[in-house]
Amino acid sequence: MLRLNVNNETSKLKAVVLGIGNSLGSVPTANECYDPKSRFHVLNGTYPKEVDVISQLDYFNKIFLKYDINVFRPSILKNVNQIFSRDIGFVIGNKFFISNTIKERSKEIEGLNGLFKKIKYDDLVYLPKNCSVEGGDIILHDEYIFIGTCEKNKFDDYKTARTNQGAINFIKKYFPEKKIISFSLIKSDADYQKLALHLDCCFQPVGKNKLVVCPEAFLSEDDYNWILNTFKKENIFEISLLEMNKLKCNFFSISQNIVVSEISFSRLNNWLRSNGITVEEISYNEISKQGGLLRCSTLPLIRE
Repeated sequence: MLRLNVNNETSKLKAVVLGIGNSLGSVPTANECYDPKSRFHVLNGTYPKEVDVISQLDYFNKIFLKYDINVFRPSILKNVNQIFSRDIGFVIGNKFFISNTIKERSKEIEGLNGLFKKIKYDDLVYLPKNCSVEGGDIILHDEYIFIGTCEKNKFDDYKTARTNQGAINFIKKYFPEKKIISFSLIKSDADYQKLALHLDCCFQPVGKNKLVVCPEAFLSEDDYNWILNTFKKENIFEISLLEMNKLKCNFFSISQNIVVSEISFSRLNNWLRSNGITVEEISYNEISKQGGLLRCSTLPLIRE
């Protein structure tokens, strides 16, 4: 049985789920897209091809194998997009929380049925129906759990709002010893340039108490001031809204000293290296066309 353990974003990774690109199905229509970036690429004829998605995911897998990480892949479901494994579940401590995603993504969790057989039943947590949540909105930072959400009373107005107050309340009750901090993010169903789909699109700890963040993604100035006071200005790498749209917050930490990042993110990658972090650069440009990147396609199971 797997001994789950994840308490932050940067401790040495031992086991992870990596999404798959097989059997994506046909290119969706614009109306079938549930995020504006995918819709943009459908309308412009640049939606990614399955063969390219598989190739980029497989290259990511080689990086994990290089560092002796145990990689699990979902079982293939016919005509189901299973790239972004991050959102269908998340581990906090030794518990695996099964997400209540938007209905268009509800079938994806079936691809992890084989994995669940390796996890003690008591370590699987099914959230109540009133709790909407996707794993991209959950960021762990030891005693903190950061949660991305939508403006109060606006959750039902946006398809791109994925985590609600019910989920925040549930996690608060489940982890009374943790500090639960929620942030309301900018949302838009029409314009991907005015959208933080998940918290990991605009906020991510890295290295030793460093942070990459997009100030413009937060609805409340007080929220961003709290971030500044907590992490301190000298430890923060700020990105613009344009850079956030390109998913420059969405890298993935193998450890405090090793990060996997998109090869085109030169400004970010140079900053990471200046802080003593090894950067494994890979091309993930085709996958990014669906509104997610490196962290989105991973679901950590065990960190040291």
